[in-house]
Amino acid sequence: MAHPDTDALPDFLGEEELRRAMELLFFAYRDFTGEADAILAEDGFGRAHHRVVYFIKRNPGISVNQLLGILKITKQALARVLGQLVREGFVRQDTDPADRRRRTLALTAKGDALEGRLTACQSARVRRAFEAAGADAVRGFSEILTLMINADERNRFTGGGPHTGKV
Repeated sequence: MAHPDTDALPDFLGEEELRRAMELLFFAYRDFTGEADAILAEDGFGRAHHRVVYFIKRNPGISVNQLLGILKITKQALARVLGQLVREGFVRQDTDPADRRRRTLALTAKGDALEGRLTACQSARVRRAFEAAGADAVRGFSEILTLMINADERNRFTGGGPHTGKV
């Protein structure tokens, strides 16, 4: 029996084209993260550390709960990663003066330097691809990635930070 959603799919939505797109995402992600992984490994860090540092940079003063909402990881997983970043002097935890129960996060100078190195290598890769593809392709790429985000989470992405919107 035919499925109503796939009865009249355009050629670009056929099984082979969708698999090709998924493979492109896998390979692009591998290469996008590869250089950053090497930098992270110098400090004994992994991709979870990268995400934490990145989103703290994009959201100055973010609370631990807001960061959990963005990353969608367990408190235990964040505690392990964040604890290491704090102990090694990359992240600072402060008590929010307006709510003493709330902890806010900020990068230290050391954390800011690490984030800058990671972002520099990844933004250079993205810039080269954007320049080669052109403005229309960049707009299409951004639209596709936005639509791949779960609908109830899209409001977190503002296109320019901070990313702490309520869902």
